Amino acid sequence: MYLDVEKFRDDVYAITELLSSRLEEKDKPKLNFVRQKLIDLYKENLVKINHSVLELICSSELISQGYNVDVEKSVSDILVCDLFANGENEATIVEIETGFTPPEHALDTVDYYTARIISKIARYSQHCTKFCLATPIVNVLPIPSLFLNSPNTRTDEQITKIKNICDRFYRHPQIKFEEIQNARINSVYLINTDKGFAKEIDPEAYLELTKDLLRKSEFEI
Repeated sequence: MYLDVEKFRDDVYAITELLSSRLEEKDKPKLNFVRQKLIDLYKENLVKINHSVLELICSSELISQGYNVDVEKSVSDILVCDLFANGENEATIVEIETGFTPPEHALDTVDYYTARIISKIARYSQHCTKFCLATPIVNVLPIPSLFLNSPNTRTDEQITKIKNICDRFYRHPQIKFEEIQNARINSVYLINTDKGFAKEIDPEAYLELTKDLLRKSEFEI
């Protein structure tokens, strides 16, 4: 596969220049670190430009909040997170979702994508103190309302319903009952790629914004 390293480098330098103009001078090296790591990963054919731009935009927002950010970081034997941000007494994971589904799921796109969102919340949130999903403003995240409730109020019936969706697509390994029971989502980042910014909102506000659209699309979970 042909890799246009020069074009990739030009693009990440361009978005970094825009983002850096909004950062304090002391924070610019933190974003440059992320940029260089993405360039190195691209040379190994491990990242793509569209996802890398989203990671840089979210990284800039986190850096402006005082975090140190790493990208494509291993957090377990099977999990690599998009962004891992260290703050004062806090570790934040951000997973970026664009709505992409592979061709083999052309006939069950909604269920597959929902299962992926559930699996990320269930698996990644146990490895941080704050778990966030991020998405471009052109996408809608089907986040089950179950994750807005405290773990001790989630019924076995509700958890099993969520788990059954995951079990159709995630078998090696399966998502555990306890992982869904204890999972949480703390924030959602809305990314405007063209203008180069990400805005953080709480998941309750996000579900309120999207509930009518999802209801009209007959999405229920």
